[in-house]
Amino acid sequence: MAVYTNVSDDALAAFLAEYDLGEAVAFKGIAEGVENSNYYLETTKGRFILTLFEKRADPADLPYFIALKQHLAANGFSCPLPVAASDGQALRKLVERPAVIITFLQGLSPRVPNAAQCRQLGMGLAQLHKAATDFEQTRRNDLGPASWPSLWNGRSANADALQPGLADKIDQDLAQIRTTASLSDTLPRGTIHADLFPDNAFFLGDRFTGAIDFYFACTDALAYDLAICVNAWAFEPDGAFNFSKARNLIAGYESVRPLQDDEKAAFPTLCLGAALRFFLTRLIDWTDTPADALVKPKDPLEYAARLRFHRTAKSIADYGGE
Repeated sequence: MAVYTNVSDDALAAFLAEYDLGEAVAFKGIAEGVENSNYYLETTKGRFILTLFEKRADPADLPYFIALKQHLAANGFSCPLPVAASDGQALRKLVERPAVIITFLQGLSPRVPNAAQCRQLGMGLAQLHKAATDFEQTRRNDLGPASWPSLWNGRSANADALQPGLADKIDQDLAQIRTTASLSDTLPRGTIHADLFPDNAFFLGDRFTGAIDFYFACTDALAYDLAICVNAWAFEPDGAFNFSKARNLIAGYESVRPLQDDEKAAFPTLCLGAALRFFLTRLIDWTDTPADALVKPKDPLEYAARLRFHRTAKSIADYGGE
């Protein structure tokens, strides 16, 4: 979550007039994340999140995201629900941007997750995958392997400015991924979250209470979603890989949905690909985010460090799996 677009008091009041939510009593930007503009909204009738969709969000995809959350909630997975306005529509416009109000989810996002939370997160991810099994809508992963060469094109100098010699390493990673680009097409597929970082997961203590921010959700390999989570949850702030956290995350996932042998065999490549995807989008954000945006872009070198680890991994056992 983040804030790129400012909303005036008058604009908010006019927007809320289209809902049966009462009047605003608190409204403030949420700085975490890098994609859309998000605000905490409290009205006389409850607490909500207001999202304005920015840059990478294609307006044509927004009905898919809304339908997915409705489907997951109906199938027992805890996630925020879109709130319909008086005309029955959840998706509207505010400050010339597509906008939606969603219900407030209880819990806190862990700053530095512990091993117990990683296990719970793994279980939660598998439960999400199961809840979406019969979700009929599909969406292409626009940030999948086919997009990575174009994301990288023209960015070599930016990478080397951050770390000399990094561009050559990224070229090598892309070449390796290119030889296995169709890998995820052969693995079990379904609806994935694709962005389940700690700031998109809520806990009460060590108990997982739900997930938010489904705006990268798509149809892809289920194990790729787990690989994204290993990257996001099993590395320490100093870049060190935490074997215990990764082992607990994978074990939690497999306690709900056991991985197939082909998913296990592909896991190091999936982790490398997941790290490469987030390195590339972070590199773009690092250089292209407007100076006056109320959010600090995340350091792409965090994912350069993860890539170094994945280049040495030989099997899922290096991540704590069996």
